[in-house]
Amino acid sequence: MVVTEGNGLPIGLYVTAANPHAVTLAEATLQTVCVPQKRGRPRTRPQELVTDRAYDSRALRHALRRRGMKPTIPTFERRARSTPRRGRPIRVGASYAQRWKVERCFAWMDNRRRLVVRYERHLHIYDAFCLLAIILWTINRILK
Repeated sequence: MVVTEGNGLPIGLYVTAANPHAVTLAEATLQTVCVPQKRGRPRTRPQELVTDRAYDSRALRHALRRRGMKPTIPTFERRARSTPRRGRPIRVGASYAQRWKVERCFAWMDNRRRLVVRYERHLHIYDAFCLLAIILWTINRILK
């Protein structure tokens, strides 16, 4: 799982097996965020977390609010309805419209074939290749 900043540059990475659900890995991924500041200790907490519908859970929203982050997560219909809900649809927020920048980061990582199909058996080797790809992409973005 990757955490990106507002422009799509990765600032946190957590690699694990493919079978756990994304909600269970969200807090562990947020603990990998470390953004250096000009003075003082690095920032480890984003102001807002924008995710897709897969992360919709009360426990995650509560944990994010407890850490001082604003969750921007659209709701997920857990059961199929024969008739649509009445009333105004739930608004997600203005920052959800910028989620395409995060998806651009995922698409860039999918351009690296070695990251799409996981050839490595060991997790630490795959993690190293992910970090190498992020470093190369960040350097290319800085030099442009």
